[in-house]
Amino acid sequence: MAFSAGFFRTWIHCVVVLVASSSQLLSEEAWPQFRGPLGNGHAPQSNIPLTWSETENITWKIPVIGEGFSSPVISGNKIWLTTAVVAELTPEQEEAQLAELEADPEAPKLGGQMTLKAIAFDVQSGNILHEIDCFDIKRTSPKHATNSYASPTPVIEKGRIYCHFGEYGICCIDTDQGKIAWKSQEFKINHSNGPGASPVLWKDLVVVHFDGIDQQFIAAFRKGDGTVAWNTKRSGVMHENPETQKAYCTPVITNVNGKDLLISPAADWVYGYDPATGKELWKASYGMLGFSTVPKPVIGNGLVYVCTSFMKSRLLAIKYDGTGDVTESHIAWHSDRQIPKKPSLMLIGTELYFVNDIGIGISLDAMTGEQIWQERFQGKYSASSLFASGHIYFFNEEGSTTVVKPGNELNIVAENKLDAGCKASPAVQGDALFLRTTTHLYRIEK
Repeated sequence: MAFSAGFFRTWIHCVVVLVASSSQLLSEEAWPQFRGPLGNGHAPQSNIPLTWSETENITWKIPVIGEGFSSPVISGNKIWLTTAVVAELTPEQEEAQLAELEADPEAPKLGGQMTLKAIAFDVQSGNILHEIDCFDIKRTSPKHATNSYASPTPVIEKGRIYCHFGEYGICCIDTDQGKIAWKSQEFKINHSNGPGASPVLWKDLVVVHFDGIDQQFIAAFRKGDGTVAWNTKRSGVMHENPETQKAYCTPVITNVNGKDLLISPAADWVYGYDPATGKELWKASYGMLGFSTVPKPVIGNGLVYVCTSFMKSRLLAIKYDGTGDVTESHIAWHSDRQIPKKPSLMLIGTELYFVNDIGIGISLDAMTGEQIWQERFQGKYSASSLFASGHIYFFNEEGSTTVVKPGNELNIVAENKLDAGCKASPAVQGDALFLRTTTHLYRIEK
């Protein structure tokens, strides 16, 4: 596809805005948070391979203990991820659980002991450098079969990594020493399906969503000691069923008229907050039921693009410079056609690309919502896509990656296969791609 001068002007404007609001995370050698330095899945300076397999372009492959769908984050010579090691129920625990179920058939089925870990691997060799027990949990709460207890992606900066495990707590690790700096279990909520929201950093704060079936709010912890700086209750009216009030989304930070803005999707509403104080600045209704919200918003063209997830996912393009309830005034367009429930969108200039959970790949005009192309890809999808080497990479749960050239017609240039699939999203450092499958961590490069 031949890109126009207008395309590059729009793309450069989008990058400048995001860089201005994310400067503390930018590093030539870092992939510091979910979806990378800008939180949008872009790695424009990298030259990762278009093709690979179990025997091609694999520098190393390391098994990962436990289960976790958190994405890797990278700083310097260390790549970090989180995982959950869950013990089988003891005979005594099984007997106690059976007794509970006999007394109350609706009682939740609780699990056994669990250790939530953070593991650091050497970027060059794949050797384990640190294996840190973040939290020891005596008895796990229920989770959905498609989720893990270590799904939120950590966020890292020089010398520190912040690991969030939802109701089980958040901790800060000294990455040089490989030791816990602080822990907090200040907030207990009922996720119903397990944790999912990843933290983001803003100045001296770590900001996290807490959207459960029992309470819904957003909170900020001080990076220095883990104390709570602020927490703000969701103000929008939601459906009366508690199961439809939960969400698992990750916020995004941008800049409006010289001031930072935290954009935060929850159930039925998306909110704009002042990240310094947690003050609500605006909110917009989805216009329909929207809960268990997962995809991280993407920003560009003066719009934030939000997917609402369940039951039927809607894509909203919202102007984010308003105040109060902006539902009627600031929604530029919406689409209800094959929108993802879990994978995040890819925005390139004035074009949106995505694949939904069941493998329908779509490109839309980001200014109007008009469809450009649609095609079915193989497999099911949870991981978010990557834009690198001038191509978009879509990773499915069965181990296949479809590589697409952006353009106004579908152009698949490669399909790559590994032994296991991805529920975690990718990370990039330099010209190396790091993939966490359900069993292993890979370094892939030419």
